Amino acid sequence: MATNTTSSQTGTRSRSSAAGTTKAAGSAAGTAPATTRSATKEIEAHPNGLRLTGKVALITGGARGMGASFAKAMVDQGASVMITDVRDDAGNQLARSLGKNAAYRRLDVTNRDDWKAAVKETIHQFGKLNVLVNNAGIVNFAPIDENDPENWDHTIAVDLTGSYNGIKASVEALKRYAPSSIINISSTAGMRGYRSLTAYSAAKFGLRGLTKSVALDLAAMKIRCNSVHPGPTNTPMLAGHEDAKDQVAMKRVGQPYEIANLVVFLASDESSFSTGSEFVADGGELAGLAPSSPVEN
Repeated sequence: MATNTTSSQTGTRSRSSAAGTTKAAGSAAGTAPATTRSATKEIEAHPNGLRLTGKVALITGGARGMGASFAKAMVDQGASVMITDVRDDAGNQLARSLGKNAAYRRLDVTNRDDWKAAVKETIHQFGKLNVLVNNAGIVNFAPIDENDPENWDHTIAVDLTGSYNGIKASVEALKRYAPSSIINISSTAGMRGYRSLTAYSAAKFGLRGLTKSVALDLAAMKIRCNSVHPGPTNTPMLAGHEDAKDQVAMKRVGQPYEIANLVVFLASDESSFSTGSEFVADGGELAGLAPSSPVEN
């Protein structure tokens, strides 16, 4: 994803998106502030393992940021991964860095023909598809009286309908290669409201509802579907809103690998009895009123 830019009214940022998005935002996490670095333990984020052996995942918005962290974590745990995005240079570079178990394909999540081709290519490249990670997203910052209908339409198209498109395009493959897992990346904005995030909150709440309905529809076919709800996380989508950590009990933002660890769990058979559920990683943001002073880590 490109460097974050802000529009004059809506401040659009993106975590992968659709072709033609002019307000694109990067996804690779920038340098964390000193307070964040000190609060985060110096551990290896994704030790190599075998938790995802036999899994083949398609990740949207995978070129940078959280999506790139998901891809790395999955490959490190034995999966093969099709990285998709509209940022071709970053996506190809990431795939090359991850080796033979990763590939890149351009995918505009609002384009249903793109989706059909991406699923077909994933199966051709890796022999199956049994994990779908709907991560692509954009955000527009504007109160309802300033938010224009075009921004509403585009945000809903990417953040909600894009995931619907992916599930529809993938479902027959997910049935064929079950047990399978669908992981929808929502947000704490899919659990509570935030001012100036009208379309984003609507989409993320909608994604939460879509997750539950899909889980009920597909459980008998050995396909699980869960949503992940990150709190403020150190990616360029957070640029200009670093004070979001003040409402978090742990008084820091999350790191992409911390969300990736949860995604690996949901992709693996370790979560075989979990479906239709919300998995929150937010540093205590949704727990209630945060203390005024940092907690001990």
